[in-house]
Amino acid sequence: MNASEVCGLIERGLAGAKASVSSEDNVHFEAVVIAPAFAGKRPLQRHQLVYATLGSAMGSEIHALALKVYTPDEYASLDRG
Repeated sequence: MNASEVCGLIERGLAGAKASVSSEDNVHFEAVVIAPAFAGKRPLQRHQLVYATLGSAMGSEIHALALKVYTPDEYASLDRG
């Protein structure tokens, strides 16, 4: 599985989500996910929502996934300067 495929699974699985996924070896991934569904959710709940979009790939094709998860408002207010 490659980064583009992981990104597609996340974006199709979470309504309105935007994801950016990278990987150097196609088994260890890093993702930034911005989704309205994260509003009012704790970090663990947000991660669980993302994992649910990946199904059985988590732990098999995807060995590790480092996540940064934001609502659209949280992401817009980040100081990325």
